[in-house]
Amino acid sequence: MASHESAVKAHRQSLKHREHNRQFRARLRNALKAIRSAIDGNDLDGAKKALRDTVSLIDRMAGKGIIHKNAAGRYKARIAARMAAKSKAA
Repeated sequence: MASHESAVKAHRQSLKHREHNRQFRARLRNALKAIRSAIDGNDLDGAKKALRDTVSLIDRMAGKGIIHKNAAGRYKARIAARMAAKSKAA
């Protein structure tokens, strides 16, 4: 265990930050899962709304440093490509 007050406080803060970041990553995973299932289920109207919300969430997370900016771009590109392919097929 840390013996300095500053180290104890830093540890306390790191636990809070870790939990906050875990919640954000869980929200991202759930949003990605929801949009993928909407696209696969041919619910294009629901997928378009979910796309806007998911892209916003991805950008916020990249801005906060919870995910890397290249990972954010990769997520957005892949769901946009899925959406375009499904729209073209329909």
